[in-house]
Amino acid sequence: MTELTADLSAHIERGLTDLRDLVALPSVSAQGRMLPETAAAVARLLEDEGFRVQTFPGQVAPVLLAEAGSGPQTLLIYNHYDVQPEDPLDLWESPPFTLTERAGRLYGRGVSDDKGEIASRLAAIRAVRERHGGKLPLRVRWLIEGEEEVGSPSLEAFITEHAEALRADGCWWEFGGISPEGRPVLSLGLKGVMCVELRCRVAESDLHSSLGAVIDNPLYRLARAVASLRDEAGTVTIPGFHDEVRGASAADLEAIARIPGDGAAVREAFGVTRPLATGPDHHRRSNLKPVVNVNGWGGGYQGEGSKTVLPAHGFVKLDFRLVPDQDPARVLELLRAHLAAQGLGDIEVVELEASQKAARADADHAFVQACVAAARAAHGAEPIVQPSSAASGPMHPFTSVLGVPCVAAGIGNHAGRVHAPNENIVREHFARGVAFGVELIEALGRAEPGSGLPTPEPATPLSDGSR
Repeated sequence: MTELTADLSAHIERGLTDLRDLVALPSVSAQGRMLPETAAAVARLLEDEGFRVQTFPGQVAPVLLAEAGSGPQTLLIYNHYDVQPEDPLDLWESPPFTLTERAGRLYGRGVSDDKGEIASRLAAIRAVRERHGGKLPLRVRWLIEGEEEVGSPSLEAFITEHAEALRADGCWWEFGGISPEGRPVLSLGLKGVMCVELRCRVAESDLHSSLGAVIDNPLYRLARAVASLRDEAGTVTIPGFHDEVRGASAADLEAIARIPGDGAAVREAFGVTRPLATGPDHHRRSNLKPVVNVNGWGGGYQGEGSKTVLPAHGFVKLDFRLVPDQDPARVLELLRAHLAAQGLGDIEVVELEASQKAARADADHAFVQACVAAARAAHGAEPIVQPSSAASGPMHPFTSVLGVPCVAAGIGNHAGRVHAPNENIVREHFARGVAFGVELIEALGRAEPGSGLPTPEPATPLSDGSR
């Protein structure tokens, strides 16, 4: 515990207790497990801190809308309580739904994505209420869903229907990170995402492979399709795909130029052997470049040894990571047209789950600057500001329907293994996340309507994070 977080120690420890209880609930949305029970548990935690909580049905899981406090400024917080499946179970070094500490890291499914964020933010709110005699110096509106890991199919309609109850001066997004050097990493946007499956069938049943001389192979056709989607540099080659891509602003390019490193920490953590970009190009592509990814491939014989078979059918799963102004529906049209032009019109293209558009906040917005200053104060280091995360999420309806800037600031780390076995956070990062929440809420609470948002003074001397 550092001097900066020492006075928050009781709230940090209680937050870790909340995290232990939340991790114990296997709220896997893809499998429909423990979703109402987890929603109820989160609602009780919020109600205990003075929030008025409403629970609404969703297509997959309940949606929580909570509100507490009053004042001239309103902070909207977005989180989700659902998690990814724990498979493969045999790769976990401790039970996935038991919070376990090893060497300063806390392990468990959802500890980073996204229950650790919920617990750390609630701990910050407790600390602020204690400082203000049980009250909050601003209005906090908190939207917590249970469908994020399956594409948030209920969210856009929910935001549209409840727009007035969600109006705010800014939105604290559900994730964020801390660099290996200890610098907070803030993201001002997210890429869009569209997941599809390519399916090809040539017969009603598998055939003897000798018939490959006269009957086409579905896996070969799928291989041709995939190979036609991008070049060796990873650039998507579908005609028209880049036509709507929004150009980077001067502020975007300036922020990217200030991002340190070249992705080496991630490459080393995961043993990457074939990077597509290093040096300054790494951050430019991560923030600004749309891509297509092959997520999985199936069909034919997959067991030991050989089986001379010509498969009847096969499939490939893809995701497209999109940037602002790209429309997933338009990209889907372009994909189908491209395959037809390649003589592969028999390949069926099926959209999986709900697609999401990209979103990006203005780096000069007062709320963004307040978040940057709060991160600087809480971490004692200059924040790294990314115009966009390379990841995706349901941010677009917040910016388009509500018109609020969103800033992702949180407790993740480059080796957090989110969505993988041994998901983890660093214990000290959890404490810093609580401190950030306190700094941000206090700063917003001091602001007057129309006066802009104040920025807190750094609590410790600034550094570049090398400590």
